[in-house]
Amino acid sequence: MPLAPPPFLSLRLALREMRAGLRGFLVFIACIALGVMAIAGVGSLARSLSEGLAHEGRSILGGDLAFSLIQREATAHERAFMRSRGALSAVATMRAMVRTSDARSALVELKAVDDAYPLYGQVSLQPAGDLHRALAAGGNVFGAVADPALLERLNLAVGAHVALGAATLEIRASLRDEPDRLAGGIGFGPRLIVSDAALRASGLVQPGSLVRWLYRLRLPANAADDGAIESLTKEANAKFPQAGWDIRSRKNASPQLERNIERFSQFLTLVGLTALLVGGVGVANAVKSYLERRRESIATMKALGATGGRIFAIYLTQVLMLAGIGTAIGLAAGIALPFLVTALFGAVIPLPIAPTIHPAELALAAVYGIATSLAFALWPLGRAHDVPVSALYREVVATDIGAPRLRYVGATAVVILALSGIAVLLAYDQRIALIFIGSAALTFVALRAIAALLMALARRLPRPRSTALRLAVTNIHRPGALTPTVVLSLGLGLTLLVTVTLVDGNLRRQFEAALPERAPAFYFLDIPQADTGRFDAFIANAAPGAQLERVPMLRGRIVSVKGVPAEKLSPSAQTAWALHGDRGITTAAQVPDGSRIVAGAWWPADYDGPPKVSMEKRIAEGLGLAVGDTIVVNVLGRNIAAEVANLRTVDWQSLGINFVLVYSPNAFRGAPQTSIATLTYRDGGDAARETELVRSLATAFPSVTAIRVKEALDTFGALVANLVMAVRGASLICILAAILVLGGALAASHRHRVYDAVILKTLGATRGRLLAAYALEYLALGGATAVFGVVAGSLAAWFVVAEVMNLPFVWLPLPALAAALSALAITVGFGLAGTFSALRQKPAAILRNL
Repeated sequence: MPLAPPPFLSLRLALREMRAGLRGFLVFIACIALGVMAIAGVGSLARSLSEGLAHEGRSILGGDLAFSLIQREATAHERAFMRSRGALSAVATMRAMVRTSDARSALVELKAVDDAYPLYGQVSLQPAGDLHRALAAGGNVFGAVADPALLERLNLAVGAHVALGAATLEIRASLRDEPDRLAGGIGFGPRLIVSDAALRASGLVQPGSLVRWLYRLRLPANAADDGAIESLTKEANAKFPQAGWDIRSRKNASPQLERNIERFSQFLTLVGLTALLVGGVGVANAVKSYLERRRESIATMKALGATGGRIFAIYLTQVLMLAGIGTAIGLAAGIALPFLVTALFGAVIPLPIAPTIHPAELALAAVYGIATSLAFALWPLGRAHDVPVSALYREVVATDIGAPRLRYVGATAVVILALSGIAVLLAYDQRIALIFIGSAALTFVALRAIAALLMALARRLPRPRSTALRLAVTNIHRPGALTPTVVLSLGLGLTLLVTVTLVDGNLRRQFEAALPERAPAFYFLDIPQADTGRFDAFIANAAPGAQLERVPMLRGRIVSVKGVPAEKLSPSAQTAWALHGDRGITTAAQVPDGSRIVAGAWWPADYDGPPKVSMEKRIAEGLGLAVGDTIVVNVLGRNIAAEVANLRTVDWQSLGINFVLVYSPNAFRGAPQTSIATLTYRDGGDAARETELVRSLATAFPSVTAIRVKEALDTFGALVANLVMAVRGASLICILAAILVLGGALAASHRHRVYDAVILKTLGATRGRLLAAYALEYLALGGATAVFGVVAGSLAAWFVVAEVMNLPFVWLPLPALAAALSALAITVGFGLAGTFSALRQKPAAILRNL
């Protein structure tokens, strides 16, 4: 009766096998550590940001609950309802122009506050002082506090006077910090805070002006829990069904910021997964190379009665131990990342980061690391199960013995499916996650196919007369050739490098070159309805020959689509933004410039029937709308239902005036509204003319806001540049993993290279001829992989730019080719570096052991 194996035999033998140390597994450990670090660090940082936002939710929001209205103030009944529930503070925000006594002007993000502001947090001033004392009126002059950037832009000091509309302001302090700054989103100009009385005196608040009114509530302590806040929100919507307000609680103080954090963290998580996938190739290479080096030990254990299953269990245990080491290193680095970011950049990052250890994010990163190791190690480990003892003893050059047993193939498939399922289920945008997984699988298959094709082609090529070329061709297809490994590791890294390079190049092209040439010079906001004729005449006189486009504009919030309330809709990820807050809307008798009807028909110029609306095609499809459906939009406190008459495609990149929602001319007849206009110089304009126009406009129309398109683009360009820098930094992890895998693969083949070099040198080959052969081999592999990397990376960049960012994509040959050449240089450099070492080996020592 056979004796039962002692307990933990596989673990004991695995530990004994590892007494020689981790030689050969450093790339394995480094690749897993890099990927786990990226995922754990990104997850921990995102959670730290989210918790920071939640912890500071009251201060960021400015209250426990905030009611936001656009273009209208709350009615007396609405204010009475809010006051009955807690302490109320009203704040108005808008964009406006301030003027100095010598007619210089600047765009500001204006905030007018009442005596109760702020309900939570504190406003910090320089010099230190009380906000309301700084804002108090002194005779006909009102106080103001300004962002230091405004003082610098206008070359002013504290104590200077500026004009805001019809009001005169004295800047009494510079603004160091405001507690609710993050709730306002991105601003085009520096902040200027004034009192509510100063705003009223300025004359900027006109019927239809683009003023956002924020009513913040501080609830009593016994009614400030989450349940009470949710109950109050429902009560407010039920009591005032047509108010059209956007209600936020302290739990979602800055939903747009939170969505952006989630989106960006998903992207960085996918980058971390890419690093793990690239590193997985290194795992497979390391396991395969290690099993080759341990063939004598495996043969001995099999000769003594060890089964193939036992061999698999021993070396699987080792792989899991090594994966655990790499995962632990990655987790430690991921834990440190939020603390490191806070320590180094906390003072300059305008976000409340609350660094701490997040077990859930770390557990997920650990699962990714271990699962990736298993997914790439099971196949070579499974092959070791069926290698006979005789083959192990006789084998000198590694050979592929075909696929492993079905159970190992099935286990590999299960792990890969589980890894993919986790990535999709936990993704913010599951569509992007599915595309990523599909693209990764397709890339792996394509690279394996390219490797197989290269080997088959090399095998069938006519025998070259050149010895170096003949050796190079043979090395590509011989048993144990580096072709699959080099093509896979280099192809993944190069594809990512080309993708990032082309996305970066296209974004820079959009914001630094293409858009400014096509864009208008100015946007003009809040043109009073009664002054449109005088405004047109002013522009015609001040900018002769320039093109002025002016349309009426209101703001509205989508309430329901086809009878379904907006909060119950499930829009596509690309169109969900249309339901968040209010949207600009207009009326038009004709199809706007830059639009093209693709479904339905435009209404007649003299149409006077029930309201109709024209919608941008992608938004309509994302919301499930078609021609003939009904959409309800709340405008100025009234729900307006309209039939979708047609769908349009819009050239947003022209930066001309265009809207997602364009209504028939009669839809808002009698409603107070202002106009928005663009001004485009036919000859391109110049800075002096533009500056003079702004000065004269500020005097003639103090309530009109002029936004320089170039300055707005610079603001967005700076934001995009920061995002691109972050993407580059994250992508470097993947590229580093690819380089590690490539270097590890070449190092793993060093023993075979030494053997080949010794035999060939013994037979008369010169060092120069061998170097030439290896250089040609690496050039051929690197060149073929570079072509794939450029093509695949270009397609990936096109998808990101055109489909995700909705920007025109232009293929940039120089950056793409530069990336390909750099990858080719790395391949040849790494390959020849290992070859020099192999060529220095003395033949006698090697031949003695054959």
